[in-house]
Amino acid sequence: MTIAKNSTPRRRRSWSDLVLAPYSFWAALFIVVPLAFVAYYAFTDNNFQFTTENITRFFTTTSERDGVTTYTYLLIFWRSLKLALISTIICLLLGYPTAYIMTRAGDRAQKVMLTLIMIPMWMNFLIRTYAWMTILQDKGILNGFLTSIGLDRIHIIGTESAVIIGMVYDYLPYMVLPIYSIMAKMDVKLLEAARDLGCGSWSVFKRVIFPLSLPGVTSGITMVLIPSISTFYISQKLGSGKFFLIGDAIEGQYVANNLHFAAAMAFILMVVLLICMELLKHFTAHLYGGDQ
Repeated sequence: MTIAKNSTPRRRRSWSDLVLAPYSFWAALFIVVPLAFVAYYAFTDNNFQFTTENITRFFTTTSERDGVTTYTYLLIFWRSLKLALISTIICLLLGYPTAYIMTRAGDRAQKVMLTLIMIPMWMNFLIRTYAWMTILQDKGILNGFLTSIGLDRIHIIGTESAVIIGMVYDYLPYMVLPIYSIMAKMDVKLLEAARDLGCGSWSVFKRVIFPLSLPGVTSGITMVLIPSISTFYISQKLGSGKFFLIGDAIEGQYVANNLHFAAAMAFILMVVLLICMELLKHFTAHLYGGDQ
């Protein structure tokens, strides 16, 4: 009987390993292998000899302007991180209430709202960015509307604000959908039990809804932060090429055939993003545990 009992879990594990084999192969081929190549190029020179020069170059390259010396790539990275964090926070502030409202609506209204959120994602990324160029230009749709109602024109295109607007528009669905998917599966009986125990609307949200939605919030933040910090097309078009982000720097080095330094910047960015994701995971786990 002992052998029979032990053999069943082993069979289940073997079957699970067999089912996961195609995914494991796919992940190794298209995720692990490319990342290994990035690391290999980052720590080698043009002769493919081991070196840390590419990494140190990122942290030590300086430029001087008006008598002030700044670290070039660190400044670019800080600007990228700043804009990505601002965009992610705005997406969270807009996306969380949107997802909550969707889950409270009827089935038909949910389908309509979900379709409206996903429709922009069906269009090409470049077309969406060009559309915002038309809207935000000095003689664009927005300023045309402002002048028609007697207000002064505002200059947005070519600024960090324009880049943030583009990021929020392009990546907002990636915040809404994970949170909505978690909230839609939330057991209504838990909310009813909390109200029966004397919780008001705010207490229900704080003690039940928000803690249970944290996995969706974490996924949404990750899915918005990563593409925002590494984007380059939005900054080129809506920023009018007036300032570099880390994605622009990587693309510029790649175009110039400086593959090893481009890989070094991509490697540093990857490490920073992994650290941010781990900190976010730790913070949400601590917050969830603290609410219990």
